[in-house]
Amino acid sequence: MTFTKLSELIVYKTFTLFLVLTSFLVIANDLPDFGDSAGSIVSPEYERRLGKVFLNQVRHFANVNKDPEIESYIQSLGDKLVSYSDNNEQSFTFFVVNAPSINAFAGPGGMIGMNSGVILNSSNESELAAVMAHEITHVTQRHLARQFEEASKYSLLNTAALIGAILIGISNPEAGMAAMTGAAGLAAQNSANFTRANEQEADRIGMQVLVNAGYDPRGMPAFFEKLQQLSRYTQNAAPEFLRTHPLTTSRIADSRARAEDFLVKEFTNSHSYELIRYKLFVESSKSKKVAIKTLQQALNENKVSTKKNSSIRYGLAYAYIGNREFAQAKQYVDYLLRDNPDDVAYLLLAAKFQTAQSNYNAAFDIFRKAHGLYPDYRPVVMAYSKALLDVSNGKKARDILKNYERHHKHDLESYSLLGQAEAMLGNEIETAILQSEYYYLAAQTRLAVDKLKFIKQQYQIDYYQEQRINARMGELEYELELEEGLK
Repeated sequence: MTFTKLSELIVYKTFTLFLVLTSFLVIANDLPDFGDSAGSIVSPEYERRLGKVFLNQVRHFANVNKDPEIESYIQSLGDKLVSYSDNNEQSFTFFVVNAPSINAFAGPGGMIGMNSGVILNSSNESELAAVMAHEITHVTQRHLARQFEEASKYSLLNTAALIGAILIGISNPEAGMAAMTGAAGLAAQNSANFTRANEQEADRIGMQVLVNAGYDPRGMPAFFEKLQQLSRYTQNAAPEFLRTHPLTTSRIADSRARAEDFLVKEFTNSHSYELIRYKLFVESSKSKKVAIKTLQQALNENKVSTKKNSSIRYGLAYAYIGNREFAQAKQYVDYLLRDNPDDVAYLLLAAKFQTAQSNYNAAFDIFRKAHGLYPDYRPVVMAYSKALLDVSNGKKARDILKNYERHHKHDLESYSLLGQAEAMLGNEIETAILQSEYYYLAAQTRLAVDKLKFIKQQYQIDYYQEQRINARMGELEYELELEEGLK
């Protein structure tokens, strides 16, 4: 499938998704009032369920980053910002799309995604946090729900087109803007005005969230200015963020003036931010050799910051491991652990260094230490379990994953690993149930439902298994009804 065809398919699916939602709004006249006009239009519960469908479709069509450390960092940063927002009862899911362009987007149900290009092009953590705070505000201020209400004054088709255009920029912003322009003239103009108001509100409230969370408010105008410069240098190829978030000179000036009104405290980047940027840099480079050359040059040029040197060395070790140059990698791994023997990122790097060479005994010594220090840290649990499965120790892997699930929800990766562990132990029914959950999270809900039906038909299940399967089947069939509108 060509990129153009894929983009057209995403556009079509996004439009039909919102057609389904708008159809729901037409018939659901008895929804409760949630304290604002938008709440009377869109039920938060329905928006949450729609958000799950939305995320499944993004996972299906976009290259979502699955690195546990990157996932954990971006979710942690997002959760911190949300805790300082107006509505910290709303649940949020943050994720990174592997794409070099600069773009971020808010979907229904608190789904917030950003391209890896945002992280790589940020100069500091405050700039990254500013983009996230902006998107969080779109959700907490219920801008999507308000957009439904505004567009509902016109036709159902306009509603779908105008709202759908907000999210099409995930992969094809030109198509999104074309869709906006192609709608009825009056409705399109009204929506454009409404979007500008949303953007101003997201800037204003987002900056307050940024400050409350302890970040430098100047990160917001600084990132806006960077985007404006990029659009000048690239002429017609403006950054995607600008196409889905219209930016004006007055908006930048307003943001800069507002930032100066705050008392700015000294802020330094977190350790995790620095490491994640270098890891993403290595992953997104044309080759590991190119990454190594660039990072070596950066290390040679940086004569001031010891902290930055450590981050560069982390990136170099990661690149050397990926290029299977283990002698060079060892120098950097040893250097990092020498002064920080309990740093979880360095321990995971050291374990990766050993597993890449199939030195599992040495790796398990590191994993046991890391798991003892950080038993609830998802990247440690995932890496440790995977290494155990590599040597066919399904029981130990299952024990670690089952202990983790007592306090944490499973995800695509943990379902996959737990399913492998159960299969290794010969537990066919549990393996099949986990397979169903994996299908669902992989945006294959029909397969998930069929798998549960297959279990009931082909296996001798006990009463508790039957009740569990029936309850889950009911939930998945409801999700499937939403997804059917996407076809």
